[in-house]
Amino acid sequence: MLDTILRASLNGRSVIMALVLFISILGIWNFNRLPIDAVPDITNVQVVINTEAPGYTPLEVEQRVTFPIETAMAGLPNLEYTRSVSRYGLSQVTIIFSDDTDIYFARQLVNERLTNVRTKLQASLNPELGPMATGLGEIFMFTVDALPGATKDDGTAITPTDLRTAHDWIIRPQLLRVPGVVEVNPIGGFKREVLIAMKPEKLLFHQVSQQELIDAISDRNQNRGVGFVEKKGAQLLLRVPGQANNLEEIGNILVKPSEKLPVRVKDLANVEEGKELRSGAATQNGREVVMSTVFMLVGENSRTVAKGVAEKLEVINASLPEGIVAKAVYDRTKLVDKTLKTVQTNLLEGALLVIVILFFLLGNFRAALLTAAVIPIAMLMTISGMVQTRVSANLMSLGALDFGLLVDGAIIIVENCLRRLGIEAKQGKMLSLSERLDVVYNATREVIRPAMFGVFIITAVYLPIFSLTGVEGKMFHPMAITVVIALVSSMILSITFVPAAIAFLFKKPLAEKESKTFNALHNGYQWLLIKAIKVRWLVILLAGALVALSGWYATKLGSEFVPNLDEGDIAMHALRIPGTSLSQSIEFQQILESRIKELPEVQRVFAKIGTADVATDAVPPSVADNFIILKPRSEWPNPDKLKSEVVADLETLVSDIPGNRYEFLQPIQMRFNELLSGVRAELAIKVFGDDLDLLAEVGRNIEEAISDVEDIVDVQVEQTKGLPFLAIEPKFDVMSRYGVSLDMLQDQLAIAIGGHVSGLFYEGDRSFDITVRLPEERRTDLDSLGSLPIQVTNQRYVPLMELVEFSFTDGLNQVNRENGKRRVVVTANVRGRDLGSFVEDVKRTVSQRVDIPAGYWVEYGGTYQSLQSASKRLMVVVPATLFMIIGLLLLALRSFKDAMVIFTGVPLALTGGVMALVLRDIPFSISAAVGFIALSGIAILNGLVMLSFIRELLKEGLEVTDAIVKGAMTRLRPVITTAFVASLGFVPMALNTGIGSEVQRPLATVVIGGVISSTLLTLFVLPALYRIVQRTHKKTI
Repeated sequence: MLDTILRASLNGRSVIMALVLFISILGIWNFNRLPIDAVPDITNVQVVINTEAPGYTPLEVEQRVTFPIETAMAGLPNLEYTRSVSRYGLSQVTIIFSDDTDIYFARQLVNERLTNVRTKLQASLNPELGPMATGLGEIFMFTVDALPGATKDDGTAITPTDLRTAHDWIIRPQLLRVPGVVEVNPIGGFKREVLIAMKPEKLLFHQVSQQELIDAISDRNQNRGVGFVEKKGAQLLLRVPGQANNLEEIGNILVKPSEKLPVRVKDLANVEEGKELRSGAATQNGREVVMSTVFMLVGENSRTVAKGVAEKLEVINASLPEGIVAKAVYDRTKLVDKTLKTVQTNLLEGALLVIVILFFLLGNFRAALLTAAVIPIAMLMTISGMVQTRVSANLMSLGALDFGLLVDGAIIIVENCLRRLGIEAKQGKMLSLSERLDVVYNATREVIRPAMFGVFIITAVYLPIFSLTGVEGKMFHPMAITVVIALVSSMILSITFVPAAIAFLFKKPLAEKESKTFNALHNGYQWLLIKAIKVRWLVILLAGALVALSGWYATKLGSEFVPNLDEGDIAMHALRIPGTSLSQSIEFQQILESRIKELPEVQRVFAKIGTADVATDAVPPSVADNFIILKPRSEWPNPDKLKSEVVADLETLVSDIPGNRYEFLQPIQMRFNELLSGVRAELAIKVFGDDLDLLAEVGRNIEEAISDVEDIVDVQVEQTKGLPFLAIEPKFDVMSRYGVSLDMLQDQLAIAIGGHVSGLFYEGDRSFDITVRLPEERRTDLDSLGSLPIQVTNQRYVPLMELVEFSFTDGLNQVNRENGKRRVVVTANVRGRDLGSFVEDVKRTVSQRVDIPAGYWVEYGGTYQSLQSASKRLMVVVPATLFMIIGLLLLALRSFKDAMVIFTGVPLALTGGVMALVLRDIPFSISAAVGFIALSGIAILNGLVMLSFIRELLKEGLEVTDAIVKGAMTRLRPVITTAFVASLGFVPMALNTGIGSEVQRPLATVVIGGVISSTLLTLFVLPALYRIVQRTHKKTI
């Protein structure tokens, strides 16, 4: 089949060139359609259910909301597990499905089950699905702030309420229309509301109950159509307007009709502009602002969507009220551009190095140009393939592309064609077109099978990567897809485009140019090769010793899942004492931000405190997410300063601020950790059981035990208790004497303190709640709460203190569950050490120093969970890959002995990879593992080509040693060339320090080290080993 394709390519060379041109144009067109991101989206398929339960304690939320929802979700198709958090007034249940589940199907399943759940919950509770976004969904954040000294038209200062109103009614609706945006989630400021601030003494005086006031506003603040009539051929619509158009009209609403003294709303309460009772706030550089997060729809192109949002925000700014400005504070596009710049630099520099080596070693400008032309054409074909397979261009998908590997097959074919054309030229022949085509055909045919088989093996070793599942699968599948497409593309070009182009380019007699450098290398290698064959047992012994030494070093390497991507910014999680009020948290935050701004590397700092409108983060007001944006390195006092040193300086700077504890991560990393495992840290020690007190005690014991583990930082035990409550305990015997029922008491207190929405106030197309409650100063005055009049009959009131007793207590802060079981989590991060050995130390410490009660157990999660899962999978995948290589070699060579000789290249290649990691002090990671898998294929290619050539010489009747020496000398140039281009293609990736380079560095380091050791094997160990196993020459092999 290869012969047929080869002959057709040479005969139809014009058609091949036209096809290549068409494919290139198609690739350029597809380039503009290629999705682009910083990293692959590794979030699992999950649906979040948020339920607001005002006034419910965490235990009540768990019992009455969370547990029924979790139970209803049990048995869903493709369900993996559930986790939940129940805290004061909020339930959040996360349903995780298997990765092959369609997100729309998953949401439909959950919605169907929720329909049944709603009938079992109280009428006021309404479970809602969270936005359809992932860990990479938060692509854009912006603040809405007032310019310094800005005022409204009436001369008053712009308030947080004005900022929130501008966001909700001007900015948000327009951003939701940007293609790819699924949610715009605000936090901070105050939602505008019309406050009916009740005066209890006036209600008492006029004998009006709270409910009568609410009903009056609800019933007498609406327009109504009453039908239509026809008159003189026209239809007249009849309407009775009654809706209040301003605050004065609301105040004039009649509550209690009377001939003598009608009672209106203004007689019972102050009607004024109010502010919502909020659960979250936002700050920037020490000032309170409104902040909003833009979520991207699953599967969209983050770069395109973020760019669209930024452009739309610029347009919106022109329509905002004077003095109010919306400004981007976090834009994913910047990170994407930085990582793309890193990838672009690596690929361009790698391509240039490959082209230079080709010119130098092939010794012919046109030959080098032809070989190098395979790179851009193969890349354009790869881009088309990526678009079709919906793989985005990111650090991982482009991270394993080595242009040296792409041209390996082309180098072998071009070099052999040049050699054969040169031999014909030396004989003084003027070749006709048909003769030249025959020479090219025979030269290509001579090496095409081993070359194609070698490249095919490199391609095949990537296939087991597709067996990875979960997080590791989502991270490395794009890489494998891209490499396989690129290698298949280069393989196709090598057997079609390359021979056809040779026939076009080399029409005149070709004289091989002598290179003094290469001649010296040639002669030196010949001398060393003969010596190596003579002392072949010593060579094998040395090779074996190297393999054994590297095996020992491999056990000393640390391990981690993948190196952390340096996003360039810092995410700092600030935790305060449970029960800290929102206003107190804001004060703490302002102190914290002013301190952070003292760092010369910091450009700005902004924070989200508590829960946003859509509870994507179910955190209380005592928790703040700080985003610290750093200046460009060129603006740092010391541009060479490591980011870890900046984090250490930051930790020192803020550590003495009282009332705060911290965790330091990065924005995307924090979000991924949280969505994947429910915690934000790299390691989560989960303690499962029933009794919350005992769980908390075990958690504290673990925290204390592991706090002295080497390089551990940010050790935190989940805050399950300490939320302060003021319990208003009813005196049931007194209440029964007054005829007051429990629900009467609860309703009146809920209205007075929490408030009750009694209607809507319309202003143009905007609507605002009309809320009835006590004035703010009265509502928050706990000392005078006892004198609040409680209606006991239609005409009678008694003070609250008569009916209840007050007591302060500490209650649960939150209840976490996983798979239907309560759990407490101890979290920790590691700094300056690999994750694998760190977790092993933590496990050992916990097992030795902490007693786990019967019926309770410990699990380890976080990033470590992904490392464990991937490691177990690789323990199966890597041996399977090696067996597959042996099988392919047997298929190609039909000789077990010869196959095993070539296979010995694998351990020696891995030796170089291990040594390279040791020298650069890089721990073993899944990125490095992919490098080792790739090396297994690369190590085979040159050995296969050389051995195939030696076997052909033996068939021609040469003596074994002569055949080995001649075959090795003939294949020296392509072996050296392919080794150089394969390793140099990865050099920029190994040495780059740009954003994202840390993810690619282990893979590049492994391949470079492995290719060097593999080349030494091919040039010396393989000939020596083949001489040992081939003791007697057989005529046919």
